[in-house]
Amino acid sequence: MKNKLSWFAVPYVVWMALFTVIPIVMMVVYAFTQEIVVDTETGEKAVRFTLNNFAQMGAYTVVFLRSFKLALVSTAVCLLIGYPISYWMAKEGAQFQKAAMALIMLPMWMNFLLRTYSWMFLLEKRGLINSFLGLFGIGPFQMINTQGAVVLGMVYNFLPFMILPILSVLEKIDPKVMEAAQDLGANSALTFRKVILPLSLPGVLSGITMVFVPAVSTFAISRLLGGNN
Repeated sequence: MKNKLSWFAVPYVVWMALFTVIPIVMMVVYAFTQEIVVDTETGEKAVRFTLNNFAQMGAYTVVFLRSFKLALVSTAVCLLIGYPISYWMAKEGAQFQKAAMALIMLPMWMNFLLRTYSWMFLLEKRGLINSFLGLFGIGPFQMINTQGAVVLGMVYNFLPFMILPILSVLEKIDPKVMEAAQDLGANSALTFRKVILPLSLPGVLSGITMVFVPAVSTFAISRLLGGNN
């Protein structure tokens, strides 16, 4: 029976091979090769092994550092927002959780680029936010093409990836553990710090990974909301 069920994993393995393994192999090949012209008359080209691509990485040090900084800030903001939301949802009933989960996942049903383009419309100098502030004689402010706009776009797009793993861990914590801590004289703050927070760390670490990795490697948000810098 076990061998028969293992065949159900074949489509997943094929999918991973096509869209995960093969692209990674292609990136490695491009990283260590360089196309050169061997015959100027015929335009014939050849591919040779090279480390020149890595030798030029120093020119992009500032870009790498800025990417890591914005990713760290975005991850920290997602954690500060996502953990309280997850904790609140875990304490509520099933009906509230379903409604809250629908609201959290609703933006994810739209295309990633469409969600980012919508923030361009909101943050432009003549966008919705500045137009609203203009009614009170405030602004306009330069919100688009800034690092703050990039962080905002990352938090908006990646916040669900922080909430969901933390929520899944918090839901699995046995209420009897918290009751035992309270019976031993621990107040709510001490129970959270000594019991709930340590038990939820696997979800926190998972959420940090799921937010930081796409945040540090995204280029669409940085290009659309951060401009050329």
